[in-house]
Formats: sequence, C-alpha cells, structure tokens
Amino acid sequence: MSVKFIGYIGFNNHSEIHGAVRGRELDVDYVEAAARAQEEGGFDRVLIPFGSSSPESQIVAAHAAAKTKTLGFLVAHRPGFTQPTLAARQLATLDALSGSRVAVHIITGGADDEMAKDGDISVKEDRYRRTDEYLTILRQEWTAEKPFDHQGRFYTIRQAIAAIKPTNLPVFFGGSSDIAIEVSGKHADVYALWGERLDEVREVVSRVRAAAARHGRRPGFSLSLRPVIADTEEAAWKRADEIVEQVRALREAAGLKTEGHAPANAGSQRLLQTAARGYRVDKRLWTGVAALGGASGNSTGLVGTPEQVADAMLDYYDLGVDHFLIRGFEPLEDSIAYGRDLLPLVRDLVARRDEQREVA
Repeated sequence: MSVKFIGYIGFNNHSEIHGAVRGRELDVDYVEAAARAQEEGGFDRVLIPFGSSSPESQIVAAHAAAKTKTLGFLVAHRPGFTQPTLAARQLATLDALSGSRVAVHIITGGADDEMAKDGDISVKEDRYRRTDEYLTILRQEWTAEKPFDHQGRFYTIRQAIAAIKPTNLPVFFGGSSDIAIEVSGKHADVYALWGERLDEVREVVSRVRAAAARHGRRPGFSLSLRPVIADTEEAAWKRADEIVEQVRALREAAGLKTEGHAPANAGSQRLLQTAARGYRVDKRLWTGVAALGGASGNSTGLVGTPEQVADAMLDYYDLGVDHFLIRGFEPLEDSIAYGRDLLPLVRDLVARRDEQREVA
C-alpha cells in the first residue's frame, strides 16, 4: 500500500480551544492560507466539512482549488437535499475545473436534531437506505453511456444522462452502525473511521472488508486523528492537558455538558467507550477532548514527539489504514508543523515497512 494524508480546511482559524466566532464565519484569507500551507506541506487532500449551519462545502472547495495547483479536495456532502443526478453533475464539474482533484465524503447524518435544521425529519435507517439509492444513481450518472431510468423508494428518474463525467472521483463513506457498514461495503472506495483503539480498528476493518467482499470490492481505509506533537514527550502531553482544560473551560462557560453524554450515532458511542477506558489508551491514543465533548466528530489524537506519533500511526497502517486525516487545535499553525515534522517521518516508515514486506 501507499499512504495518503488528508488535511482540513474549516471556514476560519478556530477550533474547540477558541471562543465563539463572530464576524468571520467564512474567513477567505484563512481558507486560502490553509490551502497553500497544506499543499506546500505535502498533504494529498484536504477535507472541506459540511454542517447544517456552515458555509457550503463545494463552493469553498472551488475557491480553494482556484488558489492551488496540486492539492486535492475531499468535499463533504450530505445526500437527500440535492437530487442525485444534479449532485453528480455538480461534483463532476468541480472535478473538471480543478483538474481531477476532487473526492466526495458522504455524510449521511446520524443525529436527528442536526438533520431537522435542514428540514429532514427522516429516521436514521431511512437515511442510510436513501443514501444507498442516492449513490447508486450518482455512480450511474457518472458512468452511463446512454439515458437510464431508475424507479426506487426515494427517487424516480426518467432518461437521465450526464454530458460531464469525472475521470476518477473517489467516494469516501463513514458510519459505524450495522446499516452504515452494509451501505459502505456496497459503495465506499475509502471507508472513514475516527481514531479508535487498535483492536477496535481491526474489528471495523474486518467488518467493512466482509461487507465489501459481497459486492466484489476492496476499499481503502481512512483514520481521523488530532495529533499533538512537541520536541519532547513531556511537552506534548503538557500541551494535550492544556487543550483539555481550554475545552473544558469554554464548554462550562457556554453551559455545555462535559460529562454524561448520550450521543445518537454509533461512532460517537464507540469513541466514548474508548474514553471510558482511560485518558490514554494503547501506545498514545489520547481521549481527553472526546470525553468532554461527547466524542462529536474527530476528537481523539496521538500525543508525543513526531517520531513517537509516526510510530503509532504505523501500527494503524499495519491494520490496513492507508489514509490519515489529521488536523490540529491551532488549525493553520498545526497543519504547517505536520507537513514539516510528521508527514515525512510516516512516509519513510511506510516505505520501509513496504520494502520489508516485499522482501518477505
């Protein structure tokens, strides 16, 4: 395998350790600086997130693509709000304008209250069934050489045909519930999971591979992490402790929970179970922020020197992870440090591991 790195471009230079954003919800200067920094730092792609109240991901990706030359974009996209035929053409158009630098990250949506903000009051299982049908149509629009019809539970299509098609537009997919694994096995080119314990990652990789094998497919795997690196291990853990206290103080000031969470989605439930095992598990998997925030999203990390964190990432690579989505708590500053100090080490370790396997 080869290893690929996915960075992150939010909409401003803020994270959980910063106060509320006022007036710069979409900071164009930051978007451009983050895109250039991660391109120069050797990232393969950057994730552009999706939320019910955030700026629109495809438009932000289009702007960032116009400011870069080689950086790829992983555009988060929620099925159900755009007809799949139109979404297929939108993504294919963005891919063509960027020079084939686009992938799509399908976010089905696990939280009912989040979905309701955009007018979707469906239940979780129906959303995944809709996503299954949506992706079937999406791929058909990308590949059909003559007009096609589709009659399903959620969509009725008559004589659809796209004049524009992508050369290769990978589909990333996440979700830990049984139905999410079922749908990912059918459609995912890369299955995305959060930073969990090694034995949990091994289990998920096995489940997804089994689901994909039923469709004659073998996807890649992406692991999301929040690395905290420093010149010494002691300094790295000190910084991790500081981050936890910053997050705690801000959540308390905002009247938000710091314990007793009951998330609806299976992925967050799994991360909270990991956090319940301790502040640090396995070699150096850090759960402090996940425990405070209900494990909402990418919230676990690896802590140590760049060499120690790279070594821990290699353990996940050995389990089949071939993409790492990494982002920091100081978004721009940390992305620069990762490109300079961490990515080259991981690539070197992976190259040596692959060489050992070839010899064996």
